[in-house]
Amino acid sequence: MIDFRSDTVTKPSKEMKDAMFAAPVGDDVFNEDPSINELQEYAAKLFGMEDAIYCSSGTQTNQIAINIHAKPGGEVITHEESHIYKYEGGGIAKNTGASVRLLRGNRGRLNLEDVTKWVNPDDIHLPVTQLVSLEDTSNRGGGAIYDFEEIKKISSFCRENKMPIHLDGARLMNAMIENKIDLKEYASQFDSISLCLSKGLGAPVGSLLIGKKTFIKDARRVRKVFGGGMRQAGIIAAGGLFALKNNVDRLAEDHKHAKVLEATLNELPWVDSVLGVETNIVVVNLKNASDRDPIIAKLDEQGVKIVAFGPDMLRFVTHLDISSSDIDQTISILKKIEL
Repeated sequence: MIDFRSDTVTKPSKEMKDAMFAAPVGDDVFNEDPSINELQEYAAKLFGMEDAIYCSSGTQTNQIAINIHAKPGGEVITHEESHIYKYEGGGIAKNTGASVRLLRGNRGRLNLEDVTKWVNPDDIHLPVTQLVSLEDTSNRGGGAIYDFEEIKKISSFCRENKMPIHLDGARLMNAMIENKIDLKEYASQFDSISLCLSKGLGAPVGSLLIGKKTFIKDARRVRKVFGGGMRQAGIIAAGGLFALKNNVDRLAEDHKHAKVLEATLNELPWVDSVLGVETNIVVVNLKNASDRDPIIAKLDEQGVKIVAFGPDMLRFVTHLDISSSDIDQTISILKKIEL
């Protein structure tokens, strides 16, 4: 089976499993798990931030951050296709009681003009704008990378207006491999960053929330309230630490594979267009929406799994369990599809 459904389907390597099996553990609610502590300290140092907390998922780290930054009745500015709005089960409303200002932007990205236009004035009829949240790379934008200069402009505006800025960095390392920006300089633009370890980095479980010590202290309390306190979780945290130390540079290979797929897909008669590939996500726009499910079924029959990404869209995601030979085999299968 060649599985392009997501980069969340990766399996830990033998080396990662060995690191997990050998990990020393303790009770993390008491801050006594040495493997979790090492992961948190390593991540904070890597990003040049003060502290970090290990959580079970990217949804949890995002929702914890939003709960700290925003209050009931406030408003969060984000892109209309953002993960925090579209794929986190209505968590902003349920967990924080905040409203959301959804902006259109470009391939999941906002610019300064988008943000400044929609910050509410001091008017009792309007919710108080309390948070700006960006996503880099953008899942719904086909793995699109933010222009760092635009991030700096938005960050400067937020700080001038004493408004926090959060980053859903689920696939941030994919962006960093391409843009070559110093990670500490990049991270300095945000008040909090959520980083997924179980997507392209290949760990089996977990995400990190990174920020100032006071913020992470609050996050530890919110995580407990959300039922996210863990005990001897160093066994899984060790996989995340291995991923950060060993699986970042190899993301470039996933991007190369995605570009090879893009080139082939653009030549197929049933493809209208492919969103320009920037990282490891390939989004295909079909000429006919009615072809979507038959294509998925035909690929599945040949041992290739993908997902629908809209009424007339398909998505392929490359990752560390997709080899060059898998790409070659997939291309051969794609070229033989008849509708």
